[in-house]
Amino acid sequence: MSEYIIDVQGLTKSFKVSKRDEGFGAAVKSLFNRKHEIVTGVNGIDLKIAKGEIRGLIGPNGAGKSTTIKILSGILHPEAGEVKVMGYTPWLERQKFVKHLGVVFGQKSQLWWDLPAIDTFALNRDMYKVSRQRYSELLDYFKEMLAIQDVIHKPVRQLSLGERMKCEFVCAMLHEPPLVFLDEPTIGLDIISKENIRKFIKQVNQDLQTTFILTTHDLTDLENLCENVTIINKGVVVYNDTMGNLNRYFSQKKLIDIQFQDAMSRESLSDYTLLAIDDMSATLEIDLNEQDLRQFVYELLGRLPVQDINIRNIPIEEVIKEIYTA
Repeated sequence: MSEYIIDVQGLTKSFKVSKRDEGFGAAVKSLFNRKHEIVTGVNGIDLKIAKGEIRGLIGPNGAGKSTTIKILSGILHPEAGEVKVMGYTPWLERQKFVKHLGVVFGQKSQLWWDLPAIDTFALNRDMYKVSRQRYSELLDYFKEMLAIQDVIHKPVRQLSLGERMKCEFVCAMLHEPPLVFLDEPTIGLDIISKENIRKFIKQVNQDLQTTFILTTHDLTDLENLCENVTIINKGVVVYNDTMGNLNRYFSQKKLIDIQFQDAMSRESLSDYTLLAIDDMSATLEIDLNEQDLRQFVYELLGRLPVQDINIRNIPIEEVIKEIYTA
């Protein structure tokens, strides 16, 4: 069996989309002569994800993330390419395949709204034919990790968002799926709830060797959970490497934060690449291909009333934004 739980080669999918001009006349005309255009969802994507990995899959809206996930989960059929997920071709062996798949959606629930979560857990136990002994062991494990001993006996509609998301994770994982898709799992949660969910994901990944595919717009999720990240833009993979290597896109640029002893004006810093300024502080950018960092700092200290100085890399948010817009 392959060492990869997901192995994708040349994945391609296009959609036929209706198109018309605005106005009532155009709407009537389209009833008899409808125009269409072909929109490419994904265009030749190659992707390999190892077993036991937590992989970030990100990109701007409309980049092709959802199309990719739907194909990987067997909802959509691709036009071209080869896809193997846990050894299955998802859309051809869907009934067998989904027995080994878990999903958690930050904006959609699989819990019964008016029933306690424990009832949904029991239903899933029967659907996935989990033995009562294993079900009891796993439920105890999840209850202890997530501190939901009392929560699971309350109607779901009475739970806070953080409590509900914890129950969503249990619901998705009671059948021990080797692969779980996480779609914005921390959206709308407070800081403490987000941290609890992240700790849970990391612990389950370590204890059960569960593979997680994480799609999110919260970059803190990526930094805390993912060693590797795949960025999709305009239907193609534009980055597929470690989180640490993201900064190589701007490895020759540094940000310099300065605190001044006296108030400084924008004009007094006109010789520098100025990113931000207020009376007593400023942020400058330096390109190491053009200037020596040590010499640049010595010059700053000699010319300006510097009280404190800090040198840092370009934030990961800026790196990813640059990749999105490239």
